Amino acid sequence: MNLIYCVLWCCIWFGASADKGSFMKLVGVGKPNSPAMARSMVIETKWFKQKVDHFNPADIRTWKQRYQMNLKYYKHGGPIFLNIGGEEEITHDWMTSGAWIEYAQKCNAMCFQLEHRYFGRSHPTDNLNTSNLMYLTIEQALADLGTFINTISNDNKQFLLNAKWVVFGGSYSGSLAAWLRMKYPQLVHAAVSSSSPLMAKVDYKDYYMAIQNTLLNYNPKCVSSIKEATLTITDLLKTDNGAKYVDEKFSTCNHISITNKKDKTLLFNNLAVPIALIVQYNNDNKYVEKSSLSLVTLCDMMLDKLLGSPLERYAAVHKQLRSVNNQKCTSNTYQHAISALKKTSWNSENVKLGSRQWLYLICTEIGNFITSNNHKHLFGNTIPLDYYTGMCSDVFGKSFNTKALHIAVKKINMFYHDLKKKTSRIIYLHGSIDAWSSLGLIQPQTKDSVSIVIKGGAHCSDLYPSHSSDPPQLTKARKTVAFYLKKWLLE
Repeated sequence: MNLIYCVLWCCIWFGASADKGSFMKLVGVGKPNSPAMARSMVIETKWFKQKVDHFNPADIRTWKQRYQMNLKYYKHGGPIFLNIGGEEEITHDWMTSGAWIEYAQKCNAMCFQLEHRYFGRSHPTDNLNTSNLMYLTIEQALADLGTFINTISNDNKQFLLNAKWVVFGGSYSGSLAAWLRMKYPQLVHAAVSSSSPLMAKVDYKDYYMAIQNTLLNYNPKCVSSIKEATLTITDLLKTDNGAKYVDEKFSTCNHISITNKKDKTLLFNNLAVPIALIVQYNNDNKYVEKSSLSLVTLCDMMLDKLLGSPLERYAAVHKQLRSVNNQKCTSNTYQHAISALKKTSWNSENVKLGSRQWLYLICTEIGNFITSNNHKHLFGNTIPLDYYTGMCSDVFGKSFNTKALHIAVKKINMFYHDLKKKTSRIIYLHGSIDAWSSLGLIQPQTKDSVSIVIKGGAHCSDLYPSHSSDPPQLTKARKTVAFYLKKWLLE
């Protein structure tokens, strides 16, 4: 007796601490801020047999991919909703809470969540040696999804023969949702793609400029204060005594070598990323275990003269961030970061967090390296492109270089063209303060695709559970999604 029949019949950041390295992810959706009742629901984990290589008929190796299922809102004849796992482990939280679950309730949908190959507990290979990572590609991930949909439908023809599949995702998994609808239109009826970077650039220098513009719109003095702090650090790192002062103020894990360019770049990166994340996920109703900073509290601290100079205020912000993230110190040693990222065991901390895997994807296909290479930028001329491309070569080998990445990025941008011109029944959602939104599809040119820009919306803010405190434009966006889902499911 197959799984669905049985259930229906019987009534489903590589952080900045010293031991975890220093490669921080600026994408992902985290966990929804679920109500206690939803968190108490038991969601059973299942496993699905996949091919290691979908495109080599001679390779018969298989592996087990993790997925989860929730039938609470399903009624016979309803659609099937699939939440696509991205660059992190899937959790049961997203099976019980979030906007897509609210849509499922309205549409009487069966809900699945499929974990991305090489992330979480979905392990296609024995380890993550560079040679094994060749099967970590966007095309292989899309083929996993297509195989899953096709198999679930065919194995449960009695119930699901004519069921329509709708896929959901946010950030990278939002891109996968759109690409899956484009690649397998015969399997996927519609897609909801939230905050998805669908264009690719090797050097995404616009990211920090977007963060800067958001802060400027809130309070220009906040930007000036962060810039001044960054310039002060830059000057201090010209002398050993100045470096010792920075060590003390920012609790660096090791003494900063003023002659080591990569160590200094790593420090600036690890100071910049948390500030960007505050703005990117501002008030998004994501689950956090401790009180965190919002855009408002960040700028309040950066303008509080009682905390001292701009440098001292900046240090106070990072002290609070370290406390929130349970970090004892700020990582600043490039070789330690590289050594951590080169570990290939599934049990190593950075592999569990998905850091090595995500670095491989952005080094080989996605790009969008976040640089700051202009004195007029929020974080000055402190994070050049060669810092990231050098990391690719240092971790995976010399063949992983800028030239190879430029070629790969062109393929992603061909996807973008096809989405814009040819693919229908996709809802694209963007937050106006999301620094990734400029890489999204704002104006689709197909008749039956829709783009929604949420004024004041942060990265993936529409994905999280609705709340009474949500701004009206966010509520309206979710209502628009529900409207189109119901409309398209009738087609």
